[in-house]
Amino acid sequence: MSDRLTLELEPADTLRLANLCGQFDEHLKQIEARLGVELFCRGNLFTIEGPERVSIAARRLLQRLYRLSANEVLTPEVINLHLQESGITELESESGEHEEDENITVKTKRGIIRGRGPNQRNYLTNITRHAINFGVGPAGTGKTYLAVACAVAALGADQVQRIVLVRPAVEAGERLGFLPGDMAQKVDPYLRPLYDALYEMLGFERVATLIDRNVIEVAPLAFMRGRTLNDAFVILDEAQNSTREQMKMFLTRIGFGSTAVVTGDITQIDLPSKAMSGLKHALQILADVKGVSFSYFSARDVVRHPMVQHIVEAYERESSDD
Repeated sequence: MSDRLTLELEPADTLRLANLCGQFDEHLKQIEARLGVELFCRGNLFTIEGPERVSIAARRLLQRLYRLSANEVLTPEVINLHLQESGITELESESGEHEEDENITVKTKRGIIRGRGPNQRNYLTNITRHAINFGVGPAGTGKTYLAVACAVAALGADQVQRIVLVRPAVEAGERLGFLPGDMAQKVDPYLRPLYDALYEMLGFERVATLIDRNVIEVAPLAFMRGRTLNDAFVILDEAQNSTREQMKMFLTRIGFGSTAVVTGDITQIDLPSKAMSGLKHALQILADVKGVSFSYFSARDVVRHPMVQHIVEAYERESSDD
């Protein structure tokens, strides 16, 4: 049964309304298609038709987007991110109805970054409260991006003295000597997602300067042995491709004043078949260790193109059938 809700957006502002609706109402059509509602607008007065819970979520979404429209150019990508917060599965919870933006945010020079959906918000909360954090889930759920955002914010607030980016280089067998260039250039291909996030938040020139000053350090996991990292924000990306020994080695490198974030997807392990993933092993043996946080993501948390979510869901179904 469909309900009809009305919404009057204040203050009435032609430019903000155009920003909200998008060219040829493309943003409204995007919301309609995703939530299964019908939207009608006349000036700043909107009518929403659809199932009650979904209509309430659509009204809340329009209010949130209208607030953003005052200072931000809305794009289909931005709409998709906010639609992620209004997923159908979340509508079963009455407590979510009054949820607004009073959540943990990460401030960078390029703007404020917020968690999209409960799992991302929980992830950000955990990182601010724990020394060692695990973010586990499929591609596109923001694990790496949010970790880098937290690292940049911590560096900007002088909470840490440097950022250390680490990744297993399994494709090259961790034997990088034959590759040309210095260490950063050798490991560049494996750290590209981390670099992309840094460039977005700090700008290319600023990142290059910080790398030259060794404030941002890049290293393959094998080169972390024997070190102690104090006052650092350390990110181990693609941790599913670490071995048990490497994971233990990495976690015991963490020194005073440091925060570590370990991210990975246990469905995409590239290790030899006989080698157990260090990430899977750590999730098992550290589950009850105080001071360690675990954040798990699923296909519902994908914040890339909507098709990525459908693809991840298809693979999850296939895995469950095996």
